[in-house]
Amino acid sequence: MHAAAFLPRGGVARKTARLRGQSIIEYVLIIAVVGLVIVFAGPGVAGGIRNQFNQVTNTVDSGTDGDNFMSAEEKAYREAMKTVASKDAKDWRLDEQKAAATDIAKNGTSSVVYAKAKAAMDAGTKFSMQLANGKTLEYRIIGINHDDLADDSGKAGLTFLTTSAIISSRMNATDTSAGGWEKSELRQKMNSGEIWNLMPGDFKSKVKPVKKLTNNVGGGNANKNAAVTATSDKLFLLSYSEIVPTSHWASGYPWTSSEGTEYEAFRGKVTNSDSVNACLLIGSGWWERSVHPSYSAYFLYVGYNGEPSNASSATGTTCVCPAWCF
Repeated sequence: MHAAAFLPRGGVARKTARLRGQSIIEYVLIIAVVGLVIVFAGPGVAGGIRNQFNQVTNTVDSGTDGDNFMSAEEKAYREAMKTVASKDAKDWRLDEQKAAATDIAKNGTSSVVYAKAKAAMDAGTKFSMQLANGKTLEYRIIGINHDDLADDSGKAGLTFLTTSAIISSRMNATDTSAGGWEKSELRQKMNSGEIWNLMPGDFKSKVKPVKKLTNNVGGGNANKNAAVTATSDKLFLLSYSEIVPTSHWASGYPWTSSEGTEYEAFRGKVTNSDSVNACLLIGSGWWERSVHPSYSAYFLYVGYNGEPSNASSATGTTCVCPAWCF
């Protein structure tokens, strides 16, 4: 039987017929079938088939019926991104910050909101949210596609750092850095205890756990060649090497250069000396997760003037500036 005999009366499908709900594989099969029909059909019928098929293709490519390829979730995401892209970054609400981070993680510098997020980071734009105790926590973007997700699925789109001096805690109940950040009392508070519980519910649902590299052995000369290991954290403290470009302890304590790389917000603004770094100034000193290289009872902290090489005993009460990723 001639292949053209399978076509509807008139040889060409009616213009009102549309391809709806098909998967990409089904469309590939349709294209293959149409190709065979064109080969076996006569010139007149083949021309009609080509015209009709081009109309369908153009309709899909133009986006008129393109939504048929998207799930309800994808459609909602597209609409949400239109809203986020239309706003100034300083006006992004929590859910819009999350949407921006998701799109940047997916599309990198091609994201429709990448330029706005970077401009906000460079300008030190501050966002805010209310904690469970009624206090307002301010924070800013410090990294873009910087942190590795704990589930190995890629990068977290945005990293944020608290800029409010409203949370304080000791690092440990005793003066020791043994076990480093991983075994510290403060880490437990930040990931499941009282500090985590200060965070609002809609914030908690948006945080993406990430891998943080740290000397989790402890400080002191006995551990000068300690290897860094990874922890999975929802809230975390910054390390010394995430703040400075190079470690001035690098030659004697190699691990001090290996606890993550400097965040983009600090590049060109923070030194590794004892000088003042205004971009880190929050009016108070705040903990880092790095142990002090030389002393086994101390952790590093950023001084009130922004100097990142200060140290405090583990039992000292110091400001906590949680960082997190969306």
